[in-house]
Amino acid sequence: MRYLCGLMKAKTLRKDKVNIITLGCSKNMVDSEILSGQLQANAIDVVHESGKRDHNIVIVNTCGFIDKAKEESINTILEQVNLKQKGRLDKVYVTGCLSQRYRDDLEQSIPEVDAWFGTMEMPLILKRFEVDYKAELIGERLLATPQHYAYMKIAEGCNRTCSFCAIPLMRGNHTSRSIDDLVAEAHTLAKRGVKELLLIAQELTYYGLDLYKKRALPDLLNRLADVPGIEWIRLHYAYPHKFPMEILDVMKARPNICNYLDMPLQHAADAMLKAMKRQITRAEMEDLVQAIRETVPGICLRTTLITGFPGETLDDVEELKGFLERQRFDRVGIFTYSHEENTSAYAFEDNVPAEEKQRRAEDIMAVQQEISLEKNQEHVGKTLKVLVDKKEAGRYLGRTEFDSVEVDNEVIIQTDKKLPIGDFVNVAITKAYDYDLEGTVVG
Repeated sequence: MRYLCGLMKAKTLRKDKVNIITLGCSKNMVDSEILSGQLQANAIDVVHESGKRDHNIVIVNTCGFIDKAKEESINTILEQVNLKQKGRLDKVYVTGCLSQRYRDDLEQSIPEVDAWFGTMEMPLILKRFEVDYKAELIGERLLATPQHYAYMKIAEGCNRTCSFCAIPLMRGNHTSRSIDDLVAEAHTLAKRGVKELLLIAQELTYYGLDLYKKRALPDLLNRLADVPGIEWIRLHYAYPHKFPMEILDVMKARPNICNYLDMPLQHAADAMLKAMKRQITRAEMEDLVQAIRETVPGICLRTTLITGFPGETLDDVEELKGFLERQRFDRVGIFTYSHEENTSAYAFEDNVPAEEKQRRAEDIMAVQQEISLEKNQEHVGKTLKVLVDKKEAGRYLGRTEFDSVEVDNEVIIQTDKKLPIGDFVNVAITKAYDYDLEGTVVG
C-alpha cells in the first residue's frame, strides 16, 4: 500500500507541460508566441504543436474567420477532448477567435473543455497556471517560426466596416501598439537572430490614429529600419481607401524595407465593392496602383480577392478577370465568400452555390497563373538576393524580397555548398515556373 501511495503522489506532483496548437492566421501565431513566452518566463514548460505527446495540458488557439477555419478549429478541439477522455491529457483550454465569437454555444456543446477564453484574455489563461501576466516581457516570446524571421503585430482589431468581415466582432476596435514598444521588441528579436520582420495588423495603414492622432506607419517604419540586424521589413494588409502615400517615400529611402506591399482589394466590380462597403471604386483602385508603381518602380504588389459574394454575376467575374489582366499583380490569393452571421452582408441571400464559388475562384486564378509565369520569366538571367528559409528533400528553398512566407513564391537553390539557414545568398535565376523560381548560388 505504501508503494502504491508513493506512485500516486509522484503522479500528482508531475510538472505541467503545455502544448499550444495554433490555427488560423499569423496574428493568431503571434498571440500563441506571446502566451508561450509568458508561460516560459513563469517556469512552465511549453511547446508549439508538439507531436511527442509528453505534455499534459493543451491550449487550442482557434480561428473563427470563415466556415472552413471554424470547422478545422472545432475538429481540433474535439480531437484534444478525445485524448483527455482517454486519460492522455489533464486539461484542455480553448482561446482565440472562435472562442471569442461562439463561447456560449461552445460551452454547452463541448462541456469537456476545461475553460474557454476570448482573444483579449491572456491574463485569465495565465491565472489558470497561478501566474500573472508580465507586461515587461516586450518581445520575449517563444517563436513558432524559424529563428531568422518573425511576425510583428503592430495593432489589434479593426475600425473598418467591410460587410463580409467578422474580424471586428472577434478582435474589437483598432488598437495600436506604441512605437517605443515595437522598436524595443524589434531590438530583442534582432538580438535573437531575427533578420526579417513581417509587419501585420488587420489594417496597417490605420496605425497610430488612435495613439498619435495621425497615420504613424511612416514614423514606425523609419524607427524599425534603424534597428541593427534587421535586414528586411515587410508590409502586410494595407487598406486601399485613403492609402497614405508617405509609406512609399520611406520604402524608397530605406533599403531594408522590402519593395513589397500586401494590399487586399477583394474585388474590382463597382457593384461588388459597394456591396462589400470597401469605400473605393475600381477606377480609384486603378489610379492608386499606378501611383504606387510610379513612386516605387519594381515594387511587388500582392492582393487578395473574394469571389461568390451575394449577388455576384458572371459579368462581375469577367470584370475582375479583366482587372487582373490589366493590372498584372505579382501575387494574388483568393477566398470564396463565407456567409458570416452578425456581419452586414448576412442580410443578403447567399445565392452563389459553393461549387460555383469554387469554379469562379479557379477560373480567376487561371488568369493569374499565366500572369505569374510571365512575371517570373522576366527574372531569368537576373541575380537576386535570396534568404535561405529551409532545406527540404535535399535542396534549399528561399525567398526574394518580393515573396512573403508561405503565401508567395519560393526560390529553389541549386548548390553543392552547405548553406546556413537564415543566411542571404545571391542566386542567378535559371528557370521560371508558375509560382517558383530556380537558380544557382553565385559569389
